[in-house]
Amino acid sequence: MAGVRLSVPAGRWLVFTTVLGSAMALLDSTVVNVALPRIGLDLGADLPVLQWTVNAYMLTLAGLILLGGALGDRFGRRRVFVTGVVWFSMASLVCGLAPNAAVLIAARALQGIGGALLTPGSLALIQSVIHRDDRARAIGLWSGFGGVGAAIGPFLGGWLVDGPGWRWVFFINVPLAAVCVPVALRHVPETSNPRAHGRFDVLGALLGAATLGLITYALIAAPQKGASPAVVVPAVAGLALGVVFVAVERGRREPMLPLSIFSSHQFSAVNAVTLCVYAAFGGFFFLSVLNLQVVVGYSALAAGTALLPTTTLMLLLSARSGELGKRIGPRIPLTVGPLLCAAGMLLMTRAGVGAVYWRDILPALLVLGMGMVVVVAPLTATVLASVDVARAGLASGVNNAAARAAGLIAVAALPLLAGMGPEAYRSADAFGDTFRRAMPICAGVLVLGAVLAWRTVRSDALEQAGEEAVAGAEPEGAETAARTEGGEGAVAAERAEGAVAGERAEGAEGVVAGELVEGAVPTSAGRAEGAARPTGPPCRPECAYHCGVSAPPLDPGERPSGT
Repeated sequence: MAGVRLSVPAGRWLVFTTVLGSAMALLDSTVVNVALPRIGLDLGADLPVLQWTVNAYMLTLAGLILLGGALGDRFGRRRVFVTGVVWFSMASLVCGLAPNAAVLIAARALQGIGGALLTPGSLALIQSVIHRDDRARAIGLWSGFGGVGAAIGPFLGGWLVDGPGWRWVFFINVPLAAVCVPVALRHVPETSNPRAHGRFDVLGALLGAATLGLITYALIAAPQKGASPAVVVPAVAGLALGVVFVAVERGRREPMLPLSIFSSHQFSAVNAVTLCVYAAFGGFFFLSVLNLQVVVGYSALAAGTALLPTTTLMLLLSARSGELGKRIGPRIPLTVGPLLCAAGMLLMTRAGVGAVYWRDILPALLVLGMGMVVVVAPLTATVLASVDVARAGLASGVNNAAARAAGLIAVAALPLLAGMGPEAYRSADAFGDTFRRAMPICAGVLVLGAVLAWRTVRSDALEQAGEEAVAGAEPEGAETAARTEGGEGAVAAERAEGAVAGERAEGAEGVVAGELVEGAVPTSAGRAEGAARPTGPPCRPECAYHCGVSAPPLDPGERPSGT
């Protein structure tokens, strides 16, 4: 397939543009948490408002990201990417200018829509434009710079909050967009999939988002309103819409979520582990940043900097963790990793009034970071290995959606379960007490995930996947992509290249996928389950994008996506 080489200016400009665009959404997911206490004080907001500040963004992003990828395939990936960047920056401007909490939450929801348009496009442009011989290295650069952005995100957020103010956490996206858009329009070729057809599953996306939204609302409102109709009615309605969502997806010819993928017991089991792991992560990072500022007394900058050890460990060791998982099998890492994370969260209960960082906080973060290193990369690899190669992109997307939903629900439910009242974060004693109750809950969920992994995950899952890959003789699959220079972005490359599976096929139905690049000769390849492995870009590149729910990315190569 013809493509742009990284050695020429056009290739370097494309990587720069995609890194800059995805950095907007990535930074937003890491810096906003650091600003939450100051936002609450400035706007006179209670804890539920802070929860919605995080969750409004995640709701629209998770519900619409797959639709954003489909729009790019149909109408042009550069066009949708640029639209997303502009949309995201304008919504960020509204967030920064928000006079009250209601406007801020509404603008955060609009930000999520922009994120759903731009995040799929960043990796999609690399996949469809860069020459196949340079694609793995380009993805490595993309994810490597993303990891650097993840590392500096909390530090930058804290500096902005303590300096010019929390509103600059959002304003910073405007100059980034001002650079990104002209570069994209001038240097990035338009790409599309001329064979993309069928209806967009807008109904499925809306039903999924509404289900999560209503359940989230009920959980956040419960501490204030108890078992009143204002809580019970949304909860019941959310559950009912969830049933409708399943029925709609089961009956659609081209659903957003083909339920047949869950016929793989291994895939279902690994997603159950994912729900446990990412629910704990989402709740931990949401509450820990608040705890460091409200209870320990750190400034925003110090709180953001304090969490750097977890991200640093992920940057340094994730690629090695992936290789270890291949060598010994995923069962042990998926069992030991959550247990280490649980131990780290229990140690974090020492982060109270008068805590000393090197004695009470750093050990907890180091143990947690090592647990994250052990579990995240093998978890991703096992998800992809548990289904047919032609559905790898879909499997990654479903798994990432499970991670997003788990974090979303955790942010809503954990304060309720820990007895954290609406005004708790204004008092060091009150918040400290509830934080110490919340951490064992997170640890318990992780232990449940470890038990599920030990009982349900096969040790030979990745071995069988490797044998199938050799039989398929795909030269540029996950193994090749994982070997990027210096190991940077190995997991991202593994997922992205491993997800090269062509257009989604239901049952034995073959699907053909072609790519059209302006100035290039269109190419196409027939694809069906059971056929030889395809060589074109994945049907939905956003399946390879996995960003943190309310924390620094759990892996620099993992960028969560919607379904």
